[in-house]
Amino acid sequence: MSSLLTEGDLTHEENVVWLENPEHFDYVRQALDKTPRRRNKPRYARDGRMVGFTELTKDAEPDPDSGLYRRRVFFLLPHDRDSNPTGLYQEGAPGEAVDPRTIQPKHVGEKTPRSQSGPAAIAPAG
Repeated sequence: MSSLLTEGDLTHEENVVWLENPEHFDYVRQALDKTPRRRNKPRYARDGRMVGFTELTKDAEPDPDSGLYRRRVFFLLPHDRDSNPTGLYQEGAPGEAVDPRTIQPKHVGEKTPRSQSGPAAIAPAG
């Protein structure tokens, strides 16, 4: 699934469930995954870890071909800024990275100075 989402992909979202406190992250990656259920924690088959997911409304319909629901998953990989602050994403961020503080049901997360450049981007000038 593409990680560059539109609000049309999210019309049946009801809740965002965080497995870890989103305040601890400058960014999270978001992607749509196909899952067998509308609710509960979906399976996770990537490197890294899932830090959150969405739950869907009762009227959400599964894909007619696969019978699976498309749900947003929030995750971090081992080389992301939270685990490796001086690594690849010390500055900058992956394309699917958004600020977790901007994530709400039915709305694509936003890129912010913090998510794209890290804490240095929001530090007061000295």
